[in-house]
Amino acid sequence: MFKGKKIAIIGGGKMGSIIAQGLFEQKIFSKRNITVTDINSARLDYIRSTMGLKVSHDNINSAKNADIIVIAVKPQNMAATLTEFSSVIDASKVVISIAAGITTSFIEASLPKGARVLRVMPNTPALVGEGAAAVAKGSCATIGDIKLTRAILDAVGMSVEVDEKLMDAITGLSGSGPAYCFMIIEALIDAGVKMGLPRDLAAQLAAQTMLGAARLCLQSDKQPAQLREMVTSPGGTTAAGLKVLEAGKIRETVISAVEAATKRSKELSGGK
Repeated sequence: MFKGKKIAIIGGGKMGSIIAQGLFEQKIFSKRNITVTDINSARLDYIRSTMGLKVSHDNINSAKNADIIVIAVKPQNMAATLTEFSSVIDASKVVISIAAGITTSFIEASLPKGARVLRVMPNTPALVGEGAAAVAKGSCATIGDIKLTRAILDAVGMSVEVDEKLMDAITGLSGSGPAYCFMIIEALIDAGVKMGLPRDLAAQLAAQTMLGAARLCLQSDKQPAQLREMVTSPGGTTAAGLKVLEAGKIRETVISAVEAATKRSKELSGGK
C-alpha cells in the first residue's frame, strides 16, 4: 500500500512527531520517505537527532514532493498553512488533517477542486502504540484513502471510520479523554500516599489498575456496569468507595467534561 510513497508531516509538535515515530517503528514508511516540517528550529533539530528523519522549514516543497500530507498544526494556524501550500496540491495527493474542529469542507475550500481530504482525531496514547483515532472522509476521498489513513493510524493504536458529524463528540471523548484519565490516576496516587503508600508504589499501582480495567473492558463481553458489579461485594470496601464517588457526582462531572470539550471543538470549527 505504501511502497515507494512519501509522506510529509506538516507540524512537528507532539502528535505530528508521535505519528512520524510510529510510521517508521512499525515499518509503514522508511525514514528516508518521511519528512517533518515545523517553524521551530529547535523542534526540528530534536526530531532529526532523536528519530533520524528528514526535517524542513519548507512546507511548500515538502508537500509538493509527498504523496500523503498530514497536517498537524494548531487549528488556529490551519487557514494560513493551507494557503501556503495549496498551489502544489492536486488530486493525486491525500491530505489528512488532525486539527481539532477543522472540517473537511473548510480544508477543501482552501485547496484546489478535487482534493482528497480526510479528517482525523487521534490521541496521545499513540505515543506508546495505544492510540484511539477516528477518521472521516471529505467529499472527494475514496474508500482506498480511508484504508490508507487507517493503516497509518493503526501503526500507533487503533482506528475507526465515522461520519464527520460525530467528530466533535469524538474530540470531546477520546481526543481529550486521556487527560481525564491522567487526572483520575493523579487522584488515585495522591489517595494512596495519603493512606500511607510510598508515592512510586502508588503511581505504579494506580496506572496499572487503570490499564488493566481498560483492557478488561476491551476484551470482555460484559458491559462496564457488569464489570463494576463483579468487583463490588455488598457491604465491602469497593461499595464504600463507590458510594463516595457517586455522592461526589463523578459520573455527571465526567459527562460534563466531555460536553464542554465537544462544545469547544465546535467553536474551533467556527474560528473562535
